Formats: sequence, C-alpha cells, structure tokens
Amino acid sequence: MVQSPDLSRRDVLQATGAVATTSAVAALFPSGVYAGENTVIQLALIGCGGRGTGAAGDALAVPNTKLVAMADVFPERLAGSYRSINQGPNVAKVDVPESRRFIGFDAYQKAIDALRPGDIAIMATPPGFRWLMFDYAVRKGVNVFMEKPLTVDGPSTKKFLRVAEASERAGIKVGVGLMCRHCDARKELLKRIQDGALGDLTFLRAYRMTGPVGTCFAEPKPAGISELMFQIQRFHSFLWASGGCYSDFLIHNIDECCWMKGAWPVSAKGSGGRHFRGNYIDQNFDSYSVEYTFADGAKLFLEGRNVPGCHQEFASYAHGTKGSAVISQSGHTPARCRIFRGQNFINDDVVWRYGTGTGAEPNPYRLEWVHLIDAIRNDRYYNEARRGAEASLITSMGRMAAHTGQQVTRQQMLDCEHEFAPDIDKLTLTSDAPIRLGADGKYAFPNPGVNRAREY
Repeated sequence: MVQSPDLSRRDVLQATGAVATTSAVAALFPSGVYAGENTVIQLALIGCGGRGTGAAGDALAVPNTKLVAMADVFPERLAGSYRSINQGPNVAKVDVPESRRFIGFDAYQKAIDALRPGDIAIMATPPGFRWLMFDYAVRKGVNVFMEKPLTVDGPSTKKFLRVAEASERAGIKVGVGLMCRHCDARKELLKRIQDGALGDLTFLRAYRMTGPVGTCFAEPKPAGISELMFQIQRFHSFLWASGGCYSDFLIHNIDECCWMKGAWPVSAKGSGGRHFRGNYIDQNFDSYSVEYTFADGAKLFLEGRNVPGCHQEFASYAHGTKGSAVISQSGHTPARCRIFRGQNFINDDVVWRYGTGTGAEPNPYRLEWVHLIDAIRNDRYYNEARRGAEASLITSMGRMAAHTGQQVTRQQMLDCEHEFAPDIDKLTLTSDAPIRLGADGKYAFPNPGVNRAREY
C-alpha cells in the first residue's frame, strides 16, 4: 500500500515558509529506516484509553512485535490498559516493567525515548496533542501510528504539516487510524467506481446518527479532579482536545466518501443545534447537517446526531448517473459494499456485492497494521500523514460551517487564526485548562450567526 500525499507541496510550503528545491522534492522518498523480517519491532503506547488499548492489541497480532513502554496522564487508565493487554497470547509480547510505565505530560517523550529508531510509537491521546507528539517522534527517528483526527483547527493543521514534511524527508513510516482505507471490500468498490460502474458520481450521503457516544456530553465537573484533567478525561466534550464529537466520529464517513469521489470538497455549509441539554455543559451540538461541495459541483450530504430515542443510522452511500452503491452500512466493519442498477437500495437491483462465496471481510483494524509493518520491514515509502491531515482539515471545515452558520472554504479553514489550545506544548499537571467556565457555569459553545469568524 503506497500512500501518496494529497495535500500539495504548495500547501506545506505556504504553511512553513520553506523554499522548494530539487533535493527537497527528492527527499520525499528517501531510503528510510529498515527493519528486517526477523527483527522484533518494539512498540510504545501513548494514550491508554480504549482506542489505544485496541490499537496495541491489533499491533501485537502481527508477528515479531513487542510492547515495551506505555504512557498516559491517568495512572489508573494506564494500569487498566496494561492488565487488558497483558493476557492470553500477548503475555509473551508484553515487556513493560514499572520503570517503563510513564505518567504525566512529558510521559510521551519518555515512552518514545524507550524505543529505537525504526520502532513504532502508537499515539492515541486526545488529538489536540497529536502534532506535538508526532514532532518528537520524527525528531527521534521513530515510526508512528496515529489515531484520527490528526488536527482540530487551522493553526494545528499548519503545525502538523510542518512535521509531516519532516517525516517524509526522514523516511519515517506513518500510519493513520482511518482504517476504512485499508478495507478490502471498499477497495474493490472503489476500483469498480473508477471503472465507471456508477457513471459520474453526482452526490454522496453519509450518516452517523446515534445516541450519546464516547464522552461527547459533559455534566459539571465533579470534585476531586482538576479542570484540566477533567477536560482531558472527557475530551470529546471539548473542541480544543478533540474537535468535538463532529471531528472525532464523523471523520470516518467523510473520509471514505471523499475516497470514493477521488477528491476533497472545496467548501461546506451547514447547520446544527443543541437540544434537551439538561445538565450538560459541553461544547457540542446534538445534531449536525452539512453540505460539502466538490470542485465539479458534486455534493456530499452529511448527517450527524447524538440524541437518544431517534432514528439511528451509521452508513455511507454513493450515487451516480448509472447507479448507486453502499460504501458502508451498520458501522465500520463489515462494510457490506454493494452496487445497485438504480437509486433504490433494494435486493432485486443488486448488480454486485463484495465477498460472494469468499467468507467474511478481513478486519481493516488489523489490515492497517499489517500494511504499516510490511512497509517497515520492506522499506517501502509509506506515509499517511498528509492525507490524514487533509481529512482532518475537511472535517473541521464542515464543523466550522455548522458552528458559525457561514459557508467555509478549505483555504479559509486552513488560514483560520483561532487556535483552540495555543499553549498545549506547555501544559503540566498543574496548568490551567485551555478553556474555562463562564460566569454562567457553562463553557463557551458555538453561536451560529453571532460568532461568524470563530467557533466560540
């Protein structure tokens, strides 16, 4: 799996102020860091919540991998993750003594320092910290697997792009947790779309309509925890930490639709609202409706909702001049990809479905690790950082459109000066939180039409 950059070099150079040279362009494809077939690749887990614990488990399922370090800001979370990972077939592949279990805001540095160049740092902290930790890993020559999203606002995207360019020059292998891109069923569907099975794609639809998910709703902070640690603990509730529920959860549907279209949207407009709030004081809307527009005029319609008791749907669809398709249905995996001769999704109109007679779809959560480690062992160019940054930026564009009530272009999102957590690299356990409660006992939340140039 060779991953070519989607953000142009011009984007990176504009963001960094760098000057393009022949040697700089050539350095995008260096020889990189090599790990032989029988070499054990060591792993450090940074961020020990459910997502990080799952990623570590998937990594350890690949032969000749070993977990040697863990890092988090919550001791109890690290301890629980360690117990979960260190059992069954993983026992022989986990070597994390107390001396390599690190706690604190500098714990990620200590965990990366425990690795050798060419090993892998797994980054599954709240995404607001992503560019900072990525930068340290690249400086240390360590390969990286990062959970999505990679950025939460325009300034953090520009910072991330500077690091992404450095990672390319250094030959660092980078995997991003947009695992749907590694799904065999979706890849087969994409090939058929590219071969003209649907004709011209005119519009796509995506839905993630569920009850409350993750930590997207937050009631007032309980006693016994600092404001900063509370916000990190419930990171989906705060835009600085995660981009909110919109960025952290809807990015998958957005990314897979853009993949099928073969393009990124150039603008977005949207709406949303807060309903039935009760004691919740987080920054999220409960529902989002966003229309993305591609350069050729095609549309992507996205519906997101986190309201209990309502119709639920978790799927993405494509519509073309010759037919339509299910990109995914009922979650991320199995995708259950199908092509229909018309625009109605009925069994009598199915002209192709993935996997007929071949059994279950391979798990893309495992495949993304197989592909990353195969690239390391065979020293192939493999860097999903820019594409992941583009997906994150496009997701933020739609979120900002809904939060401000304005039409937002991709370039406007990239150039937006509102940085949610400008001092994130200076945080300590005793620091103030990036956002504070107002006099009304609530956190600042979006006011479309009132705040037009920033989200809060």
